[in-house]
Amino acid sequence: MVSKLITFTPDTLIGFAINSLIINKISGAPVIDRNGNLVGILSEKDCLQTLLESSYYNYLSGHVKDYMSKNLTTIDINDNITEVAQKFIDLRFRRFPVLENGKLVGQISRRDVLKVIETISKLQSSSK
Repeated sequence: MVSKLITFTPDTLIGFAINSLIINKISGAPVIDRNGNLVGILSEKDCLQTLLESSYYNYLSGHVKDYMSKNLTTIDINDNITEVAQKFIDLRFRRFPVLENGKLVGQISRRDVLKVIETISKLQSSSK
């Protein structure tokens, strides 16, 4: 899990958010309100919608709140790695926000789970 996250607010300009995703080489980021509550996720897929609208208006405009996904699936900090892996298989998301007592504490990706699998595999190999 990554705990140092790039986040956006609903009022972040979409152009700034897209630029941040590109510069930081990430495929999405949590969206939080003024109180730090998770209110959405902005993914590369969400940002693709801006192409359609900007070609119609001939101008890239709008805010993160206009494009973010609001129907969220999250992971609880106490979920075990098997449960997390199963969610990735079942739901086909690339990342999940991680909550502790309802507050955003990090984000876990498919790659994070793969790293755990690799570590387990190495430990099993070395114990033989």
